Amino acid sequence: MRKHRRSRQTISIRLRKKKIKSIIAFIIVGAFGILFLMPIILTISNSFMAASEITSNYGIIFETSDTGGKKFISETVNLKFIPDMVSFNQYITVLLKSPEYLLKFWNSIILVGPIVIFQLTVACLAAYSFTRTRGRLKEILFFSYIIVMLMPYQVTLVPNYLVSGWLNILDTYWAIWLPGIFSPFAVYLLTKFMRKIPTSVIEAAQIDGAGEWQIFRTICMPLCKSAVYSVAILIFIDYWNMVEQPLILLSDAEMHPLSVFLSKINSGEIGLAFAVATIYMIPTLLVFLYGEDYLVEGITYQGGIKG
Repeated sequence: MRKHRRSRQTISIRLRKKKIKSIIAFIIVGAFGILFLMPIILTISNSFMAASEITSNYGIIFETSDTGGKKFISETVNLKFIPDMVSFNQYITVLLKSPEYLLKFWNSIILVGPIVIFQLTVACLAAYSFTRTRGRLKEILFFSYIIVMLMPYQVTLVPNYLVSGWLNILDTYWAIWLPGIFSPFAVYLLTKFMRKIPTSVIEAAQIDGAGEWQIFRTICMPLCKSAVYSVAILIFIDYWNMVEQPLILLSDAEMHPLSVFLSKINSGEIGLAFAVATIYMIPTLLVFLYGEDYLVEGITYQGGIKG
């Protein structure tokens, strides 16, 4: 009886310790989650403030000195998450009175949409090629893909500018599309994923008389569905927030996306900046929420094919 009581006590102590650890971990994760969500919540809530309230709270941040530079902020900035009075004037201005904001928004879609679609197309075909054919030349080429992928975009920006000038596509959407379509990021990820497909599956399909196109379409792509979705989400988020490429490759401001235009909003339009930023976040949030399961699954099973 004493042994049973001791064992029960030890089990209850272990369960209590596990509960305490889980509660502590939940509190820590929740605190970090709230900390990371604070900028988004602040942006959304402040977009419903009146212009006078926003100026009184944040106007000191955007004040300039007599010499034209930024003033030193000696006062504490008042961060408000709940507006005194809800106002939709910022959204009315952005959506109805100022068509230039919507024009920049559609520029972002025009620039990012083809990059996501065609980069995935090129990456799927290239990844299948790297997976099915092995050799020293292919490994050297794949290694060069990795080297280019590790380089920051600022390193390749000058070569892209020179090549775009040589192709006579500067100040056109093609100067943004072509480097994005042939980016090595998606090729690398999909190649690593496709190489985890068991060779026995492909050999069985070959015995049944399937050709390369049938193997690619009916075996590789269905097995890599989660990886393709996750890569598409990452590509969209990356290029949706691009700034350097349009600034360097597109001299016409009318062709710039909204990500570039957001950085140029002056101090007299702080409220509009919050409203435009909120609208600009919507596509990214929708894409992430729609493909969250695919993104998690693609990352989770990057080391092997789900059985």
